[in-house]
Amino acid sequence: MEQLHSQLDTFRANLENFARLHRKDIQKDPVFRMHFQKMCGNIGVDPLASSKGYWGELLGVGDFYYELGIQIIDVCLSTRALNGGLMELTEVKRRVERMRGLRDNNRKGNSTTNQTSGGKWAKANMALISKDTSMEITEDDVLRSIKTLAPLGSGFQVLQLGDKKMVSSVPRELNKDQSVVLALVQKTNGHVNVNTIIERLGWEAGRSKTALDTLLEDSLMWIDQQAEPHEYWVPGFFEPEDDDMYATTSTAEAK
Repeated sequence: MEQLHSQLDTFRANLENFARLHRKDIQKDPVFRMHFQKMCGNIGVDPLASSKGYWGELLGVGDFYYELGIQIIDVCLSTRALNGGLMELTEVKRRVERMRGLRDNNRKGNSTTNQTSGGKWAKANMALISKDTSMEITEDDVLRSIKTLAPLGSGFQVLQLGDKKMVSSVPRELNKDQSVVLALVQKTNGHVNVNTIIERLGWEAGRSKTALDTLLEDSLMWIDQQAEPHEYWVPGFFEPEDDDMYATTSTAEAK
């Protein structure tokens, strides 16, 4: 056991030297940062989770994950009315990247930032966000940042639904039927109806309708009552071309 502790101490010392030598790469290269984080995790070190303490000062990453967490919250809250608090991970990353770029433009005099990067919540907390948005982000950064939000008890979590990772920002537990239906929607162009579920999953009509109705009640689905049979759509699976719609909603909230 003593030999093991000695080996770990040696490894940590080497890790510190490595961090000093590659500090700029850790700050600026998202792929390098991801591999560094995983390497640290293997020995129980989490150097990027906090700006305070030795590791935060050594790496100089500031409140990187804290800032990123605020931006993720902003993106999720400003779009929750449209998607029910369920958004694809890649879309969350894309919107956060867009927000970070727009904030840079705002410092250069671009007045469109307030129209697209959030609502009341974002404005109230902008003072808490650091000014350095030059660090690129990866999905791994987003995933790690969402994990740091867990102590808030606000329901932020990542769900695996079919082939997609979905970010949920509402405290809820999907039951098995709901998860299966959402996974099916990915294969049916973003919408299903009762007949589709019966045909694809072999369920009875009552079970199919119950799953759809509960998803509808949780605002995870929209219903098209003009179609026959009624079609149920999942806004969280919509393509990114709906930026203008989200922007309009955020602007209305800000007012």
